[in-house]
Amino acid sequence: MKSRQWLVALGLLALVLAAIAGLFLTRDLGMPSSTVSPAAQGELKLVDERPLQTARAMGKLATGSDEQRVASLAAQLGDDQVDLAFHDAIRDAADHPPQAKPQFRPLFDRASQTEAQVKADTDSVNQLKKQLAAASPARQDSIQEQLDVAQAQLELDQDELNDAREDLVRSGADPGSLIQRQFDEHQATEHNPNQASSQQTVANAAVNYGAGSLVAQFLAWRALRQKTEQLKQAHDEAVQAAATLTHAHETLEKQVSAEKASTQARTLAAVAGAENATPATGTAGAAVKALHLISDDQKTLADFDKRIQDEQELQNAYLTWIGLVRSHQRTALHGMIQSALWILLILLAVHIVDQIIDHYLAEMGEERTRLHTLRAVFHFAAQAAGVLLILFVIFGAPQQLPTIIGFAGAGLTVALKDFIVGFFGWFVLMGKNGIRVGDWVEINGVAGEVIEINLLRTILLETGNWTDTGHPTGRKVAFVNSYAIEGHFFNFTTSGQWLWDELRITVPTHLDPHLLIDHIQQAVTKETAANVRAAEEEWAHLTKRYRVRAVSAAPAVNLRPTASGVELHVRYITRAQDRFAMRARLNQALVQLLRQSLDQAENPATPK
Repeated sequence: MKSRQWLVALGLLALVLAAIAGLFLTRDLGMPSSTVSPAAQGELKLVDERPLQTARAMGKLATGSDEQRVASLAAQLGDDQVDLAFHDAIRDAADHPPQAKPQFRPLFDRASQTEAQVKADTDSVNQLKKQLAAASPARQDSIQEQLDVAQAQLELDQDELNDAREDLVRSGADPGSLIQRQFDEHQATEHNPNQASSQQTVANAAVNYGAGSLVAQFLAWRALRQKTEQLKQAHDEAVQAAATLTHAHETLEKQVSAEKASTQARTLAAVAGAENATPATGTAGAAVKALHLISDDQKTLADFDKRIQDEQELQNAYLTWIGLVRSHQRTALHGMIQSALWILLILLAVHIVDQIIDHYLAEMGEERTRLHTLRAVFHFAAQAAGVLLILFVIFGAPQQLPTIIGFAGAGLTVALKDFIVGFFGWFVLMGKNGIRVGDWVEINGVAGEVIEINLLRTILLETGNWTDTGHPTGRKVAFVNSYAIEGHFFNFTTSGQWLWDELRITVPTHLDPHLLIDHIQQAVTKETAANVRAAEEEWAHLTKRYRVRAVSAAPAVNLRPTASGVELHVRYITRAQDRFAMRARLNQALVQLLRQSLDQAENPATPK
């Protein structure tokens, strides 16, 4: 093997090894784990929903009614197990509250203080309601004002308690709230359990990342890459929204704290005035209005906490989604590398087969022409097979049998068009008006005797021009039988094998050509009389059957003037097999006539 061939083989082998390494690096690593930030999860182990998720994932593989019934039962059992796990986790979180960690202690203290304040406000409202029911008409107005202020304070403290609890949920310090939220999401999913499966089915139908052809795998990889970019943009948007909401929450929280400080003195004055039964001066009304405004701000703070929590969970959902898409993209990349590996293996196999062909044929002998032809044929066959397999790897094999048959039939028809037409041409040649072995024919300007007629080819033994010598040249000429359908041929062999032949005679200028013509006409007519009668009888039979005018077979002598004298053209009918014998006899007779004419011209007294 030459050094260049070694380099090609080593290069292909190196690429094969690189493709194998790429297959190993992009192998299937299973489903990606959900990405949840520690802040959102609070370093707590929530309820494990994998039994239900696994049952649903396996349900997508079910085929047939029996398997689907078993898959449905498995999903129901997984759902029951997850529901029981949620109830146990919620009850355990309520019975065994966790110890507050140092970083979460301010949040717990705030929630406890706010809860105690709400309880005190509730007691105060209940007490004022009792006083209002038992008070005299003169005291009812002042007590009603106190009740309004107390109820406004209760609403404010209740909203602050909700905000504190949402802060605990958002920080992950309250496991019970986290578990309850996860359970609510689980219940919401259960209302439409097939939504995720249907969406996933649509996605799989749109992006077939597990395709079997290189082109489809590349298109799927590119589509998944674009989807990843869009998901990244959505995740960044959720991050930006969460940051904006957090900033708005902190700003509003500072504003509420300032409003509380400025409203506290007004509230105390309103309560003191109501207890002293001073006339209403609008202070209580202003205090109630201020407390209502602060209560609305507290509700907004609680909504901010929920919205921030939703945005954080949305970020985690997008991260999980990106992980799934990247897993699919990894699968598509794995398929592309696998297709490239197949292509490299095919190229390497074709290269090795070429070397084996060269090595084997080099030891067969010294027939250089035959070996060169065999080598070219074998190389073409191996390379054509390799190209066909590579095209199947790139574009995929047709899946439908009619498509395969149609493509194969069209390809064979185009590739074997001459052979097919030649095969049917053989039937034409074997017909009544065809040719037989031994016939004298002219095909595509080549004249000769037919020596072989097979299914695809006609072989002639070439002869000279019909008006020349007519002797074989020693060359064999082969024609594809398609000429019988697409072209034409001349068959000079009829039932009697008649043909016209011609002789040329130059008459010197001192001889009378008219007298010589008469003698030549008589000599040729006498020599060809039997042939003329036989030919005319045969042609009369043919003209009667085909209803055409009869053809005369009488010989003809034409005169043509030339620079050196007069040239006579003698045309006569003869059998093909007697052509040369007839020509020899006529030449002998015509030479004798010319000699007599010359003698007569030189010695006029010589008797004729």
